[in-house]
Amino acid sequence: MSQALARTARIPRLSRFGWLMALYAENHARLSRLFAPEHLQVGSYLSSVGDGLDLRLDVIETHRYTVELRLTYDLCDPLTGEPDPSAFVRLYRDAHQAEATHCYVGRRWQDVIGLYPPPAEVISHRMRMNTFLGKWLEYLAEQGHGVATLQPAGFVRDVA
Repeated sequence: MSQALARTARIPRLSRFGWLMALYAENHARLSRLFAPEHLQVGSYLSSVGDGLDLRLDVIETHRYTVELRLTYDLCDPLTGEPDPSAFVRLYRDAHQAEATHCYVGRRWQDVIGLYPPPAEVISHRMRMNTFLGKWLEYLAEQGHGVATLQPAGFVRDVA
């Protein structure tokens, strides 16, 4: 066996499930850095950076170990009237992970993968949703959204 093959044989492989858990950890770090949702009260918050595309963060529930929230723009899908894009996120305080539980991008998860999908399809779907969430959080940070721009919905702030 060549030296290169021997070296790669010693490198541990990350399973798809392990990759997904790492993605959850990255999303937790991004989300916590951006909005610190684990410190927010239940309610709706808006983040405005003056680009005309306000971000809405709804803290739906807080529990001892989890925070349930929804990220969306104040845009509605013309066909359904639902906010689109949006991501429902469960933040695990103790495990330092954030999981996109479902995203509404025109269709529900049952429409995408069926009612009884094989486990590999479920993991693939979760990877796509959480990759979307990670890229969206990165984009929001680049646009200037964050704790400093987050205000309770109904609070009007002059963005000059």
